Amino acid sequence: MKKLTLCLLALTAVLAGGNAQAENAQQERMKSCNVQAAGKTGEERKAFMNECLRAGGAPSQGVKATSQQQKMKECNKEAGDKKGADRQAFMSECLKRH
Repeated sequence: MKKLTLCLLALTAVLAGGNAQAENAQQERMKSCNVQAAGKTGEERKAFMNECLRAGGAPSQGVKATSQQQKMKECNKEAGDKKGADRQAFMSECLKRH
């Protein structure tokens, strides 16, 4: 019984240590992304942080981090008063470009 208890305590300690390492890694990614996001605000910052954190603190270079909602807003503005099939084709092309 003592061996089982010791094994369980050791396993708990190992698992707790792994969780602490994961938290530290997440904190480091947050720090790195925050530094890289300097000067960005609002939706642009939010989209950048999402991409940066998913990429492990190193977002792809030269790619503007833009959320799908932001893309839709931009394309809706550009579409103007287009309707029907013309609007659908325009939106499809626009979303591919952004």
